Amino acid sequence: MPEASSASLRSAIEAALPDRPFALRFWDGGEVASTSPGPTLTFTSPEALGHVIRSPGELGLGRAYVHGLIEVDDLDGVIALLGRWQAPPLSAATKARIGSAALRAYGLRRLPGPPAAELQPGRKRHSRERDAEVVRHHYDVSNDFFKLFLDESMTYSCALWEDADTLEEAQRAKLDLICRKVELDSGMRMLDIGCGWGALGIHAAREYGASVLGITLSPPQADEANRRAREAGVGELCEFVVRDYRDLADDGFDAVASIGMVEHVGGSQADEYGRQVARVLRPGGKVLNHGIAWVPPTDQGFHIGGDFSERYVFPDGEVQNLSRMLLSLERAGLETLHVENLHNDYAETLRHWTARLEQNLEEATRIAGEERVRVWRLYLRAARNGFETGQTAVYQMLCSAPLTEPPSPAPTGRRHGEARRRVPA
Repeated sequence: MPEASSASLRSAIEAALPDRPFALRFWDGGEVASTSPGPTLTFTSPEALGHVIRSPGELGLGRAYVHGLIEVDDLDGVIALLGRWQAPPLSAATKARIGSAALRAYGLRRLPGPPAAELQPGRKRHSRERDAEVVRHHYDVSNDFFKLFLDESMTYSCALWEDADTLEEAQRAKLDLICRKVELDSGMRMLDIGCGWGALGIHAAREYGASVLGITLSPPQADEANRRAREAGVGELCEFVVRDYRDLADDGFDAVASIGMVEHVGGSQADEYGRQVARVLRPGGKVLNHGIAWVPPTDQGFHIGGDFSERYVFPDGEVQNLSRMLLSLERAGLETLHVENLHNDYAETLRHWTARLEQNLEEATRIAGEERVRVWRLYLRAARNGFETGQTAVYQMLCSAPLTEPPSPAPTGRRHGEARRRVPA
């Protein structure tokens, strides 16, 4: 089959997009030049167009990129375009001309299927079975993969950079802030919802003497967390299990921490999540809900990720508005004590994660495969862009359960009094 020509497609793109802060290069040497400085996207094969023809827009381009059929000279530059460039409205006739030109450039061949890294889950959205499937798609890449870019404690959430110079220091500061906000002390019981690899639970047990139950939907996370707890000498105080938050039989916890988990809950389950948190908390107990929020208000109170994120990054992820997260906790009978936005801290955290992953690309590819690595290189940058442009934020919401009797005096030596950072009483 003779090599397909991109000439007619290039002409159609140039006519449709007179303002182009990016350049396009094609497999046959043709190019659509940029009209102002910007990144260059190279379509290395007509197969790249096949993905776009099958799924025009974000998903098709994402599939071609994950398959290695689109190369980008500046990923950060591409992500920056998302916040500052808007394509002009295209008429139906213009879209038809571009589509027809793309078909001619693609030639007579079968359209490609999606990459292996794509997930299209079955079952009802936010059922227990489907939630487990999509969570494991994101987290069960490999523990060794995450070790390549996380800090030593494997804390996979926003760090706190106020008085820190390294990622390790910033994550310890964040873990300590959480413990102080919920007023942990020796002998207290804490529930860690979405415990990850156990960093918070281990810190709470080692530094505060608390006993911790951590729950996750990822078996490799639970196994690694228990191993790390034993290695840290707090195995008797920490237990990490695979369990859905809706299936908790335990109650009477003095504190509940949910760090970076509420994004997986879903808008339809927000009130159920609030009820479960309130149910397991003893009277007067504290809950710290730490989650990413969608800043622009939405009618339904949450935002579903784009097609690419839904298939490759966080399937079924739904980022709620702050008001919706607070409402679910208030409806459950909890009182909001304090709200803090750490979006600048998360942007900095993502910069460090990105740099660490870039330093370990060869090993990351060996462990996770080229497709997954391409997804993560794009995802980490896109997430940072969201915080930098004000599209997303990350909030720590401190709440308490109502008291049924007058409170007793606080134990002496409680650590929250030692805080340099202001923490609500």
